[in-house]
Formats: sequence, structure tokens, C-alpha cells
Amino acid sequence: MSAPLREALVSALLETLFMVGASSTIAVAMGLPLGLLLLVTGPGHLAPHGAAHRALGLVVNATRSVPFIILLVSVIPLTRWLVGTSIGTTAAIVPLALAAAPFVARLYEEALRQVDPAAIEAARSFGASRWQIVTRVLLPEAVPGLVTATTVMVVSLVGSSAMAGAVGGGGLGDLGIRYGYQRFQPVVMAVVVLVLMLLVNAIQWVGDRLAHRAARGARTP
Repeated sequence: MSAPLREALVSALLETLFMVGASSTIAVAMGLPLGLLLLVTGPGHLAPHGAAHRALGLVVNATRSVPFIILLVSVIPLTRWLVGTSIGTTAAIVPLALAAAPFVARLYEEALRQVDPAAIEAARSFGASRWQIVTRVLLPEAVPGLVTATTVMVVSLVGSSAMAGAVGGGGLGDLGIRYGYQRFQPVVMAVVVLVLMLLVNAIQWVGDRLAHRAARGARTP
């Protein structure tokens, strides 16, 4: 690869990291409360509320059922209103975060559901409030599962960011399409795919290490 192409590759990688990092942060901020609400409003849990649980589940399932490329196009007015443009890495963050939030909310709900019910009952027997049970029992006990869920979401966002890049979002997807497909340079496409594979493996390795460390910390009295 020529020096300009190497510079373009580094720039595209940084754009991808920016898109994935920002959208992951927003998705976690939206997905964790949503996952908690899905759990605690469920039957027999801390704050059972059938109507709220069904409504939340309907919204989450409806959002998850929309293909990302359609979501990307359909939220263009919202993206333009929020960031002033519908093209570029900053604009791509909006649909990426909206797609990832309900996805990770379901993963968080499942991770929180794995907390031993006996621990919740023990906290209840000591007179702990719902808020205290959530903050001192549910969330601390579920940290390994939450880390694993976040890792899955970030890896998924790497693939989605490449798709967003192909339609004007920038990043590695944009580089691969412009040079590998439109300019018939298969080497560039191969390098982009290799970088994406290395990035996904690095994220998975870090996530596994953090989840393992959190699990070991939870077992230590």
C-alpha cells in the first residue's frame, strides 16, 4: 500500500473507533436503565407492572426488528436535527446508538436475571428498599454478565459502523467501498477486512479479560 493509502487507513480506523466508542457510550447510558426497567417490572420482581412491562417490551422488540440500513435512512431527519448533518462520522453515531440501545437492553435484562434470587430475598428480609436492592445487589452481582453483554454490543457495532460507512458515515467501511469496490483495489478491501477482524478480536479479548476479572472479584469475599 502507498503512503497516502496507509494514512487513509489510519484515519479511517480512528473514525471507526470514534463512531463505535461514542455510540457504545450512548447505548449503554440508554440500554442499562431500559434493561433494568424490563427486569423489575416483570412478573414477580421488584416492581411488577404488566402494562409497563409489555409496553417496554413492545418498543424494544419493534426497534430491534428494524434492519439497520432502514433505521439508518429513516432517522435522517432526527440525525440532521441533532447534529446538523446526515453525513459523516458524527452523524453515524445517532443511528448506531439507536440500534444498539434496545439490543443491549435485552442483553442487560438477561444478565441481571441471572442474579441469585436468594440474594434479593435476603436484602428484602433486611428491609432494603428497591433502590438499595438495585444498586447494592442487582448491579454489583451482575457486573460480569453486564461486561459480557457490553462486549457483544461493541463487537456488533463494529460491523454496523462499517455498514454506516458504506453510505456516507466514514470509517473503515467507507474506505473499503471507495477503494476496494469503486476503484477496483481488492488489496485495500482485504486490508480493511483484516483490520476489522483484528479490531473485533482485540475488543473480545479485552471484554473477556474484564468479565473474568469482575467474576473473580465477585467471588472474593
